[in-house]
Amino acid sequence: MLMDSPSWFLLVGILLLAMGLTAPVIKRLPVTSAIIYLTIGIVAGPTGLELFHFNPLKQSGLLELLTEIAVLISLFAAGVKMPVPMTYARWRNPIRLAFFSMAITVALVTLFGHYLLGLSVGAAVLLGAIIAPTDPVLATDVQIRHPGDRDRLRFALTCEAGMNDGSAFPFVMLGLGLLGLHELGDFGLRWIMVDVLWATIAAIAVGVALGSGLARLIAHFRRHQSETALWDDFIGLGLIGTVYGLSILLNAWGFLAVFAAAVALRQTELKIAGSHDEPDQKPRNNKLVSVDDDQPVQHVSEASLVFKEHLERLSELVLILLIGGTLFLDSWSWRGLAFALFVFVIARPLSVLLGLLGTRTPWRIRGLVGWFGVRGIGSLYYLMYAIQHGLPEELGVELIHLTLIVVTLSIFAHGISVKPMISRYWAAKRTAPK
Repeated sequence: MLMDSPSWFLLVGILLLAMGLTAPVIKRLPVTSAIIYLTIGIVAGPTGLELFHFNPLKQSGLLELLTEIAVLISLFAAGVKMPVPMTYARWRNPIRLAFFSMAITVALVTLFGHYLLGLSVGAAVLLGAIIAPTDPVLATDVQIRHPGDRDRLRFALTCEAGMNDGSAFPFVMLGLGLLGLHELGDFGLRWIMVDVLWATIAAIAVGVALGSGLARLIAHFRRHQSETALWDDFIGLGLIGTVYGLSILLNAWGFLAVFAAAVALRQTELKIAGSHDEPDQKPRNNKLVSVDDDQPVQHVSEASLVFKEHLERLSELVLILLIGGTLFLDSWSWRGLAFALFVFVIARPLSVLLGLLGTRTPWRIRGLVGWFGVRGIGSLYYLMYAIQHGLPEELGVELIHLTLIVVTLSIFAHGISVKPMISRYWAAKRTAPK
């Protein structure tokens, strides 16, 4: 049974009211809000009361659009919270996680999918690309909390999630190419030159150029027109749309470009603020503070952040409800459970271990990073993207089944463990010798 529009408005509206009124209670619960949304979706969906059923195969276009918007907003929100200054020494580990560890995960899932699940090589590569990226939407509790947050664990997980939503795209295209749905070129030359090198480099270039350019343009307006009122929320959304649209036109990876634009916007704003020799302002904790009233002078990146996070929460609620509405009792197969277990306890920890080899990262942080590889909305987007690009129906159903099991179990497993594990991490950090 499909819910009509009034019923959807009623369900989502009641949930938003309930979450808003009970926010203090929910914060004290030992689980994340995503678990609550998913539980409600499962109870209301075909597993429980059968009030609604969402078919991701037949409605893949709608789900692709919804997940695309959710990921873009989350990537921007994550990017503007990146701490400064941006140095290779600080960004080295997240880069290794986002590129090397992710590639290792794709390889491990490909082997498991081909030899143990019986998928073709192309389908196994595609499954690896869908599952490999960690999620910037559902990992809120282990993300950077604010622009001044310099915690190494949260920084590594947030930055990794921001970058690997773009770095996974070449493997998606490789899987589609091996299935005959995308042109790879002779000996994969087109894939290497266009899908890997050009699309990645162009995405970073577009994001950095537009993000830093916008920051300088805004600084010019505010410096020469003191009465100018800027609508920061519109500017942030406008940057997302402009960067993403231009990237797609240039055959670059839009997700990576949006994250790069957000980072560049934030970094450039602070660089400009620090270089201005104005007597009425002083820097403090990565913010400008007025000497007279000791109040922070907000940048566009900060001012629009709260609005983006509210949109992120709304998209999380709707999409997690839809996930619950896709699951039937017979969705839970030993095949899917074995695959999810492999991803959580073998592929993710091993890829993190190999990706961080040779670094001085404490083993406690390596272990937590290896566990908190949250899978979620990003994986759903890649899956819908593949379906929209001509994935055979039988294979599409198989990949939907495997992906939903991994995402659902990730929401439960990581959602239950995140608060107690992070609490112990902080307790150990406070008592550790300086």
